[in-house]
Amino acid sequence: MGRAGTAQEAADLVGCALDQIAKSIVFRGETGGTAILFITAGGNRVDPGRASALAGEPLAKADAALIRAQTGFVIGGVAPIGHLTPPRAFFDPRLNDFDVVWAAAGTPRHVFAAAPADLLRLSGATVADFTA
Repeated sequence: MGRAGTAQEAADLVGCALDQIAKSIVFRGETGGTAILFITAGGNRVDPGRASALAGEPLAKADAALIRAQTGFVIGGVAPIGHLTPPRAFFDPRLNDFDVVWAAAGTPRHVFAAAPADLLRLSGATVADFTA
């Protein structure tokens, strides 16, 4: 697979709908200092206010060092599962509208397919409304 820089590029490469791309968006909790993961459908954006309310603390952009240290992955290739230290995670209910979704597999060049229910279970995420 070529490098998928955006969710739309990833969808085009694998031949699926934009919202079948499960994006792993990582924030840093300002109180706890740890990564917090939002697994969202490709066409959705994380709403900062809703996300902070769910996390129970203000959120800031996670830098590459925090993402690498906690997840083991690089920005652009963060998988929703298999983290060195599993973060608190939240799951966009839009992903449940599909039989199969596609997510980053640890590098910006690799993805994997999964049933949303399996991805939800394996990620330990909580289904929640956090999108704009």
